[in-house]
Amino acid sequence: MRNLLKHLFYLVAGIYLGVVFIKTEVISWFRIQEMFRFESFHMYGVILSAVIVGAISVQLIRRFALSDRTGAPIDLTGKTLSKGTVIGSLCFGFGWALTGACPGPLYTLIGGGVPIMAVAFLSAMLGAYIYGLLQSRLPH
Repeated sequence: MRNLLKHLFYLVAGIYLGVVFIKTEVISWFRIQEMFRFESFHMYGVILSAVIVGAISVQLIRRFALSDRTGAPIDLTGKTLSKGTVIGSLCFGFGWALTGACPGPLYTLIGGGVPIMAVAFLSAMLGAYIYGLLQSRLPH
């Protein structure tokens, strides 16, 4: 029963996030294209607010030495920039620009009645699977 309640919490949180995505128009293909064409500040404002919330959260985690829900300390050590990170970031950005959606909103778009995004979702899953297969041979 406890496990079911945990999953129910994540389901409700996901539905809430989907509603937020729809209401803020961050899943709008037109909004995303406006961003990539530098025609509107809307998406940059959303991203900027997320960066600010993230920065404040990191500072709170560090200041109060918070741990995750299992009690393990949260590791906030920096990652080194590598060729693999740059290549992966470019692939992510190109995919975002071509499909008009990053991975998070794909679920919302499919649930919101844009069934063609199932192709983007399946492509993302295939890409993640192939990455898992090739991970040991890729630059990191």
